[in-house]
Amino acid sequence: MTGRPEVAVLGGSLIGLTAALVLRDIGCDVHVYERSQVPLEGRGVGIVLHPVTVRYLLDHALLDLATVSTSAAFHRYLAPDGAVLVQAARRHHFTGYNTLYGALLDAFGRERYHLGHEAVGIAQHDGRVELTFADSGTATADLLVAADGISSFARRTLLPDTQQRYGGYVGWRGVVDEHALSAETVSALDDALTYFAPPGTHALTYPIPHYDGAVERGKRLMNLVWYRNVPDGEPLAELLTDRTGRRREVSLPPGAVREEYLEELRAAAVGLPPALAEVVAGIPAPFLQVMIDVEVPRMAFGRVCLVGDAAFTVRPHAAAATAKGADDVWALAAALARCDGDVEAALRAWEPSRLELGRALLRRNRDLGEGAQFRGDWVPGDPALTFGLRAPGDSADMRVT
Repeated sequence: MTGRPEVAVLGGSLIGLTAALVLRDIGCDVHVYERSQVPLEGRGVGIVLHPVTVRYLLDHALLDLATVSTSAAFHRYLAPDGAVLVQAARRHHFTGYNTLYGALLDAFGRERYHLGHEAVGIAQHDGRVELTFADSGTATADLLVAADGISSFARRTLLPDTQQRYGGYVGWRGVVDEHALSAETVSALDDALTYFAPPGTHALTYPIPHYDGAVERGKRLMNLVWYRNVPDGEPLAELLTDRTGRRREVSLPPGAVREEYLEELRAAAVGLPPALAEVVAGIPAPFLQVMIDVEVPRMAFGRVCLVGDAAFTVRPHAAAATAKGADDVWALAAALARCDGDVEAALRAWEPSRLELGRALLRRNRDLGEGAQFRGDWVPGDPALTFGLRAPGDSADMRVT
């Protein structure tokens, strides 16, 4: 690529950093602008690995995934009494957010990674994009890559009529130290992505690295997600009102859930299989995420593009949202290279396949969620339930050596 576009990346999490690295490597002059005042360590609890998610790190030998990831060899479905209904051999690998974020940030460096930059304006004129920040500072570039997540400022600015759609349920999340669990529970959950999926709800657990990076059995964290239906309107609004009285929009972080809801969650856990009930009881600070869909009609706007969750926000049932964002980025780099750095031509060529993939993933995740929570038609062991980006199972059996 002979053209050398100046690129501003809005959002400094996993997809923003991946965009910065991939575009820098094809010759772009890249700066990243992150609204947080501090680095994003500690966010999230677990990442299901997909080849495209870690492609940059593996291509450049920046991370030995064998030493920083856990795995599960089986999908295991439990009955209410804890008996195994179905077990199928399907391997997945998991790592922690901190591991990927730290490796990507180290690779990009901090000189062009600008914290404390909250965007409040986007304008295009004279073949350039101008970002305005809350502190009244500005930045200009040839291309703006908006990787600013579920509540994307860029999306709200460019597509003000695009609204979030509530799916009718929330995902309760949390982790517990594996060594705090009984031997019976560790054995029941060992080496498996474990599901409990009766009509009207579903829960799953799998092991992830500890915050200190430990991946050995007995030293890991057990990650749990439990999906529970909550009516829209006042019930959801009350649930999302935190301990200070502030109404949150799409999530409640650890420590923010009001005590009465934590008590209700723990009381309801007696209906789970014993191993899952013990995990719920042991989580120090459960938190929750509202299940929403966002579907955009466009992802390219002259010299601005939306990638990852800033474009399509999808439910987590295929465990492919991060993979989708990374795939957007790699496709963008290829389009820029083919178009010799002509930003507007590259975005026009890039957009159609991105919209197609985003819509397909959103539909699949929505169908999976509604099948479990409302239709009650999940079949334990069905290969269609396997994690994947373009198709169920395309993240399984990832080679980690």
